[in-house]
Amino acid sequence: MDERTIAGLLGTLVIAALAVLGAYGFGTGYLLDSPGAFFAPTIGVLVVAVLAVGALIASGIGSKRWRANPYW
Repeated sequence: MDERTIAGLLGTLVIAALAVLGAYGFGTGYLLDSPGAFFAPTIGVLVVAVLAVGALIASGIGSKRWRANPYW
């Protein structure tokens, strides 16, 4: 394995661990503790955030120059 593969694997594991910890924290600290009036706005913000990120990903994937960009 070269260094880029190891770095990519480590980065993916860190992101996955943070996602699991965030979901666990959200579930135990917010969903189970009866948030009351803030539940609907929070869900709305999460939906908008997911849609915005999904739109950005879709626009990047749809680009013909996605891999031609020197950034990658």
